[in-house]
Amino acid sequence: MSERDQRDHDIVLYGATGFVGTLTAEYLARHAPDGLRWAIAGRSTRKLERLRERLTELDPRASKVAVIAVDSGDRAGLRELAASARVVATTVGPYVQYGHELVGACADLGTDYLDLSGEPEFVDLTYVQHEARARETGARLVHACGFDSVPHDLGVYYTVQQLPEDVPLRIDGFVRASAMFSGGTFASALGQFARGRQMAAAAQERRRHQPRLVGRRAYAPVSAPRYAAEVGAWALPLPTIDAQVVQRSARALERYGPDFRYRHYAAVKTLPFAFGGVAAMGGLLAAAQVPPVRRWLSSKVSPGEGPSEERRARSWFSVRFVGEGGGRRVYTEVSGGDPGYGETAKIFAESALALALDDLPRTSGQVTPAVAMGDALLKRLREAGIVFRVAAER
Repeated sequence: MSERDQRDHDIVLYGATGFVGTLTAEYLARHAPDGLRWAIAGRSTRKLERLRERLTELDPRASKVAVIAVDSGDRAGLRELAASARVVATTVGPYVQYGHELVGACADLGTDYLDLSGEPEFVDLTYVQHEARARETGARLVHACGFDSVPHDLGVYYTVQQLPEDVPLRIDGFVRASAMFSGGTFASALGQFARGRQMAAAAQERRRHQPRLVGRRAYAPVSAPRYAAEVGAWALPLPTIDAQVVQRSARALERYGPDFRYRHYAAVKTLPFAFGGVAAMGGLLAAAQVPPVRRWLSSKVSPGEGPSEERRARSWFSVRFVGEGGGRRVYTEVSGGDPGYGETAKIFAESALALALDDLPRTSGQVTPAVAMGDALLKRLREAGIVFRVAAER
């Protein structure tokens, strides 16, 4: 057995008492296989013990779940946590504020790391600061393991498999959803909007460290808004981390072909709604630049709060992909329930289980969900009820 296999815990869920953390813990309590050694971690022992009691009501096996109390700023405590686990999955954000110590400890100690970060600045800084060390220790650092960005990353991965090999590929993704956000997500988004210069600087620093792709091309341009007749909707470019994640998968996996392009859109049915969405996003971006306004907006939805169970039950998402290459066109779809919380908790938990239990490609360093877990995670998510299907092909 390797040193990693002898650690106390297969999975440690850090931030377990937060909104998404609790949903993830509940999913693990219901679906963890017999013999899984897992723990819940966070700042408050009392809250963690109350959560364990709640989990035990869902499944008596959860009475054996360990409790680890450690603050996000406690470097020694986080190193001890990382040293005790094969996989650490953290929901504690905004990650650019609270995530650096934990990801650094995992990279240094060879511990696989998962988060829900859709924060490009944090992901780029992690690459610059910890990629080399993670490759040395064998740690896999996997960001964006929720709705950002697994349905898009694995959706493109699935679409590529339906197209010919060794030819240029063009794929567009169109996102539709009906859902609400939590306080933590809103705070994270506002923080990103306010850090445009820092994000640009981190991206530039990453480009200086990242090797050039030789003999192949993979790119994800931001396109202008347009009417997309192929899906019967107006397509608005989405400024999220998803397209970057897809591009990095394409850089790493030769199956994406010699010349790969991905474009990422929100799909809306009517032009007035499209204009309203653009205006709302512009207003939020402008408001985030003014600290008092940003603080006021953040106070309206506190971190740890989120939509009710009834509202989540009515929520849904669908991502349509249109892929072309080698004379073929294919339409695929990834769809499921509440994207921000119910399905994110499911995706996050299944990703942790895949890293801990499945036979995966040998990778290390900062890797995307598709590169790290690929077919294994695709199989898990389909069995868990998330739909991946071919809608049509020509």
